[in-house]
Amino acid sequence: MLAIVGASGKLGFATLSALSPTSSSRRLKYLDKQGFQIRRADWDDDQSVWEKAFQGCDRLFLISSSRIEKDFGDAPPGEGREADHYKALQAAKKVGVKHVYYTSLAFANPSKSRVMKAHERTEEWLAGSGLTYTVIREGLYNESWPLYFGHYDVSGDERSEVPVGGDSKISWTSIPDLGLANAVILTSPSGEWAGRTFYLSQKEAYTLEEVAGMVSKAKAKQVNLKVVSRDEHERYYVQDRKMPEPMITWWSKTYDALRDNECEINDSTLEDLLAKRGVKPQPMETLGREHVPFGRSQLHAEGLNVRVGILVVVENGDDGRKPCPATHHGMITRVRIEIQKLHGGCYIVQRMALRLDRSTSVVLGRRVRD
Repeated sequence: MLAIVGASGKLGFATLSALSPTSSSRRLKYLDKQGFQIRRADWDDDQSVWEKAFQGCDRLFLISSSRIEKDFGDAPPGEGREADHYKALQAAKKVGVKHVYYTSLAFANPSKSRVMKAHERTEEWLAGSGLTYTVIREGLYNESWPLYFGHYDVSGDERSEVPVGGDSKISWTSIPDLGLANAVILTSPSGEWAGRTFYLSQKEAYTLEEVAGMVSKAKAKQVNLKVVSRDEHERYYVQDRKMPEPMITWWSKTYDALRDNECEINDSTLEDLLAKRGVKPQPMETLGREHVPFGRSQLHAEGLNVRVGILVVVENGDDGRKPCPATHHGMITRVRIEIQKLHGGCYIVQRMALRLDRSTSVVLGRRVRD
């Protein structure tokens, strides 16, 4: 049985959607006729909570922690986001999980970026763990272009010039395509992917300069990219844009990696996997068109069958939401997604609600009214 950690996040839900032959943008019915179990575990919980969450599972799809603040300030080994991963992985090993699929990131290893550091350390842990493992270096999301493009505010950014600390080709890849490729991997025999480390990125790549052209076209207004030094980048975003210094100094090293062309990936794995489903990668040019994330992987899900028994909903516990009881059991009979439309035809998922046995709803770990 497969456990998915982070099923409520963007990549996790795209993967879950692709695993279900009955997915739609509004409703998922009977993902597994024997039912799912949704087990809650926080990164700050004791390892025993994670052990309980993984009971009965022999495979684990571990989506990396999103608590990037743990990485700030050049966190020493074992104190960055990798600490979250270690806890889950040690629990999985203790209860007998045999195969771990880990979602790393499409940078070089070693990388000049700091965003890759927790992934490097987690990959190293897996290599010495004795577990069967697969490292999936997930492509940089099409949908994440605003972060790389100078923390661009798609709903109200009026800048005509966007400074960044570096530029080069990036193999942008859509979340739905990654979800579908992950699903194909997870439904394949374990031995087919055991011990492998590879990238899931489409080969066609675009620079941030080219992204600026796409933004200009979508907004019908010229928006230019300005490449500056890392020091200038940090000074501009901290002093002029009033952004948090720990985050900016951590993120700015990403542009050192771009200057080294780390993110132009030459690996056909994604395109080969999508071709099995008769799908071509979603091009970056759709930046200015209307599209709904996840819809693509849902449309091409027929025929993918796997028994996904455990969904671990991870909460950071820092957003003021009232937590649910520790464990929910039952048949998922409905999933509700609320989507916010942004400028330029882009969408983001605001929240996801799971209905269990027609009685309980969970939104990222919070009770809601139906």
